[in-house]
Amino acid sequence: MSGYLLGALLGIIEGLTEFLPVSSTAHLRIFEALAGIDLSNGYWKMFSILIQLGAILCLPIYFRQRTGRLAASFPRDARDLRAWAAHPLTLTALGFVCTAVPSLLLIKLIGKHLESLVVMGVALVAGGVVMWVVDALFDRGALRTHTERMEAMGPGQAAWIGLCQILSAVFPGTSRSMSTIAAGQLAGMTRAAALEFSFFLSMPTMVGATGYDLLKTLRNAETSPLGAVRMTPHGWVVLGIGFAMSFIVAYGVVAWFMGWVRRRGLAPFAIYRIAAGAAVLWWVARGVH
Repeated sequence: MSGYLLGALLGIIEGLTEFLPVSSTAHLRIFEALAGIDLSNGYWKMFSILIQLGAILCLPIYFRQRTGRLAASFPRDARDLRAWAAHPLTLTALGFVCTAVPSLLLIKLIGKHLESLVVMGVALVAGGVVMWVVDALFDRGALRTHTERMEAMGPGQAAWIGLCQILSAVFPGTSRSMSTIAAGQLAGMTRAAALEFSFFLSMPTMVGATGYDLLKTLRNAETSPLGAVRMTPHGWVVLGIGFAMSFIVAYGVVAWFMGWVRRRGLAPFAIYRIAAGAAVLWWVARGVH
């Protein structure tokens, strides 16, 4: 397979799966194993980190008007603590802190599981079951829904969603989107409100995670495979293709998924996760690594 095609396929996979509740980490890792990519190769490690930035970039562009309106509505009076605490941008920051601090404390555990296909397979299946059950309870009215818009959220909901997002860091294959949407539904939010907050929370979380990965690897350049990377014109073109494909596909997925969630449930994604996770575990059991 040519490097150009490989770069395009990896970018498409990243863009398709980053914001859907199916786990981009698991899908990239599985495809890399199928394609025979050497995961210790510094170039491909850097490639996997940087194409995430392509997907991240689509969010501030897609939500630019929404973000502008929220920024304009931010309370100007510093003494109005209640308005500050209830504002969606403050709640996004709160959710990020609730994710970032425990994740930093669990960094060794996160690194241990990062490339384990077994962990990813189990997480895909378990997350699919959880998402299916939560969505079914939501459809049957068993979950009390009282928050239809992100502006109506409270600090408790934001903190709870941020804490649940840690699962996606500790157990690759869980999916950041799945954990935040399911957590939001359990906290009394509609699917649309939970999804929108999930997207806003993704911005600082993903920038922080990818930035930390890059900083960590560049700091340890002498011992990290990234330290030995020597970029060639071909390598830059492949990276550019992957980055561009990730951005374009992710932008389309965000627009499509927002519409889907408002009209339909999440059961199809749950079924897909369970099937994909079972296939991965079967594959590993046959001795494929």
